Amino acid sequence: MHNFQSSSQLRCGERLLDLREPQVMAIINVTPDSFSDGGKYHAGAVLLDKILAQVARAMADGASLIDIGGESTRPGALPVSEAEECQRVLPVVEAIAQRFDVAISVDTSNATVMRESAALGVGFINDVRALQRPNAIQVAADCGLPVSLMHMQGEPDSMQDNPEYRDIYREVETFLRERIAACTAAGISKERIVLDPGFGFAKTLAHNLALFQRLPDIVAWGYPVLVGVSRKSMIGALTGRAVAERMAGSVAMAAMAVERGAHIIRAHDVKETVDAVRVAHALKFEKLAND
Repeated sequence: MHNFQSSSQLRCGERLLDLREPQVMAIINVTPDSFSDGGKYHAGAVLLDKILAQVARAMADGASLIDIGGESTRPGALPVSEAEECQRVLPVVEAIAQRFDVAISVDTSNATVMRESAALGVGFINDVRALQRPNAIQVAADCGLPVSLMHMQGEPDSMQDNPEYRDIYREVETFLRERIAACTAAGISKERIVLDPGFGFAKTLAHNLALFQRLPDIVAWGYPVLVGVSRKSMIGALTGRAVAERMAGSVAMAAMAVERGAHIIRAHDVKETVDAVRVAHALKFEKLAND
């Protein structure tokens, strides 16, 4: 079993993330159709200074990673071309890298976006398709950056039609271990691999809850684990709240993810999430010290 705990650090380009404490990844979608903040920071509709102001707020609130996405992966979303994604993402990445001392993540599955973003200063690749698109795995290997491999059945435009599993944990495990093997064979070292169970991606509420209960087992594989549950439909199903009213549920689940061992929490509501994960982390290690 791989064990990154010997160093507990993740090198993101020129920056090191200390994963002995949970890190919060701030979500900034530069898309017109994101499920939560669609159009809010779309580069074609809003001046770049508004995006940069959001980055500054996220950093002040405690985010250590800024995740820039140019293709919506909400249920039913259609793919965009690499050219369009580059037009959305690259100017934002370049501006952030020039102005802020922060690790930048690019939320993409496209090889060209990965390569060009890395050249502009991105330090982390966050891929919901686990490097399965053409050339993505080799470009990621050549970039030398850490990569987050996420589980998803199918594609966003159809993933929620009727997801079925015989054993959700075992099937997610099989998929992620296969992707780990593919990555290492392509030259991506295990020290650069982060795992994301893919909550909300091709999973019913029952699937999500069952998988969340097994989060400690995924952490036990020895890789850093990224969890993204912020404002997702699973929170809405549990609380009855609309997307804009799901902060409390999202923060509660983020804290429970940290208690179960998650290392990186992807969030819209950065300040509240940072506070919650710090409390959860402190209580977790106080408990461990007294056991």
